Amino acid sequence: MMITSNLKPYPDYMDTGVDWLGKVPKHWELRRTKSLLVQRSEKGYPNEPLLAATQTKGVVRKEKYENRTVLALKDLELLKIVRVGDFVISLRSFQGGIEFAREQGIISPAYTILCPRVPDHHAYLARVFKSRPYIENLSLFVTGIRQGQNIDYESLARSYLPLPPVPEQSAIVRFLDHADRRIQRYIRAKQKLIALLEEQKQAIIHQAVTGQIDVRTGQPYPAYEASVVEWLGDVPEHWQFLRLKDVAQVQTGLTLGKDYRSTQTISRPYLRVANVQAGCLDLSQVKSIDVPRDEAARAALLPGDVLMTEGGDIDKLGRGCVWRDEIPGCLHQNHIFAVRCRRGLLSPEFLVGLMGSIHGRAYFEFTAKKTTNLASTNSNTLRKFPVLLPILEEQLTILKAISEKTSGLEKAIERTNREIALVQEYRTRLIADVVTGKLDVREAAAELPEEDESTNKYSCEQLVT
Repeated sequence: MMITSNLKPYPDYMDTGVDWLGKVPKHWELRRTKSLLVQRSEKGYPNEPLLAATQTKGVVRKEKYENRTVLALKDLELLKIVRVGDFVISLRSFQGGIEFAREQGIISPAYTILCPRVPDHHAYLARVFKSRPYIENLSLFVTGIRQGQNIDYESLARSYLPLPPVPEQSAIVRFLDHADRRIQRYIRAKQKLIALLEEQKQAIIHQAVTGQIDVRTGQPYPAYEASVVEWLGDVPEHWQFLRLKDVAQVQTGLTLGKDYRSTQTISRPYLRVANVQAGCLDLSQVKSIDVPRDEAARAALLPGDVLMTEGGDIDKLGRGCVWRDEIPGCLHQNHIFAVRCRRGLLSPEFLVGLMGSIHGRAYFEFTAKKTTNLASTNSNTLRKFPVLLPILEEQLTILKAISEKTSGLEKAIERTNREIALVQEYRTRLIADVVTGKLDVREAAAELPEEDESTNKYSCEQLVT
């Protein structure tokens, strides 16, 4: 896997005086950005397809971007034309670099469109513009009150870029494409392993929370009866069958965008859909909202609430996690449900297990409102969720047994995720070292097998880092 094991620095270097570049090979050129790229602003193409500038896929058709972006339906003639091979500076380029266009279409007039003066530079520049040192350098050219509002291209145009000879650019791109393919194969294999481990873990949870196995003995329960839920089959005779509304309260959240200017408000942190993942929370970015005090009280989260999203990918719909008061005073928006279990009847962790089991998956897939790529549910459907209910003491015993039986699987999943993160970081470092001339890949590229030539000059496949 160590692609860099035989790579060495170039024999001679020169100091560029450019902070993000440092020293580059002595035979490379140092060129101002405006000498390599031409800014273009052509409008009046309303019949062209709408494009989206994405940090992981480049510039692609909006219709292909998982239907998650809002389509503009008017003033299309005011949008800018983007041609294949162009570069696009979007409002978020300071975070993920300058995007490469793989398709022709029209895009927001707020974006800056750049065309390389020499077509042979396309692929190499695409690699430079997505390298970590260059992305960090872009923060110097951000304008506006908030970081990331826009990039001042007039200033950026005067900045310097490294430029190897064209044959060397081709060698760099060929080597990095080869490295990408190897890394992608490695990551796909690891992701398949994670999927198998997750499947095994979910099978254990399903057997336990639906009563197929008595986890105290490892054997089936002594007596079963037919379930009223078709896909469940027989269930333990002594377990109750209830609806979620019988054992929990479903709380809906805040509707964003309301006008509270005539009302006294307080500021509170709140959870968005992006914060609630399948089985865990992502609290790296939590926004705040100003709402009246009574609205805040109505949408406040309490320790032990089970969070789940109203919509998203069908395989994740219904999966939730337990809120443990990670952010005191936190609220939630209306696309997230907070399920508050009745004490003494239903454990929040047991409910999470049920929702994530094959039973939970079947219920939400059967009842969801579906579109092309997404699915959604509502509070009434959630309240009707069929809950298999042993007594609380047995629930806690089941949860303890699940933890013991799945701990090894969870460690293996965590370890494999770390391995993926390490190889992604390795890839990021490799690209940075190669495009800035810290490693010489000319000889290595020349020795690559011929089948790697199947990738054309515009291929700069991006992995999510």
